[in-house]
Order: sequence, then structure tokens, then C-alpha cells
Amino acid sequence: MAKRVLVLDDDIAVLEAIESALTYEDFEVTTIGRTYNIFKSIDEHKPDIILLDFILDGLTGGEICRNIKANPDTKHLPVVIISAYQGNMESLKTYGCDHFIAKPFSLKDLIDGINKTLDKASVKS
Repeated sequence: MAKRVLVLDDDIAVLEAIESALTYEDFEVTTIGRTYNIFKSIDEHKPDIILLDFILDGLTGGEICRNIKANPDTKHLPVVIISAYQGNMESLKTYGCDHFIAKPFSLKDLIDGINKTLDKASVKS
């Protein structure tokens, strides 16, 4: 069964590239470009993993990650933050993300990062 990935990024070109790459690798991909209600998207799409851009309109990907990890219904979901923001990678850990991928990234690094994060999550459960 294909793993379901929910991707949130406000850059349509990035969403399209990630969707194409992950679909090619047999993931089931849902992309969203706005942060209106991440929990509604999670409930509708039931992802196995969430990828978040860090710099978004409104909340940051870190704040969204913190909200996901604080919610008893979603805290088990692995979250990967993807960003060109690398100013203080230590502070990214405070959000509770399971992995960080720096932009620009190769598609191999993206796929490897997702697979490793999913593998770690399956060991925890």
C-alpha cells in the first residue's frame, strides 16, 4: 500500500516538483498551498507523513509542526520541515519535527529523508 504524504508549501512550483517526484516513487501525494486548517487536511487525507515548508504566510512550518505534535490525535505523525532557512537549525528541534531537509535539495535526498523518517516512525509504534 502506498504511503500517503501531505505537503504544505506556498510555492506552487515546489509543490509540483515534490508531487511529481513522490508520485513517481509510488507515494500517494496531497499538496496544499495554504495553512487555513491543517487539521482538516490531516483528517481528510490521513497522511502517513507531513512535509512542511518553514516560511509560510501566517504561521511558520515550525509553529504548525508544534501544533501537530501537541494534538493527541496527530502527535504520532512524522513531520519533516523543508526550508532554505538554516539560520539556527538547533531552534528547529524545539518545534518537534522529526527531520529537516534544506532547500535546495536533490530529489534523492528528499526521498531518502522521507523514507528514513517513515522507517524511524514505524520502529517507534
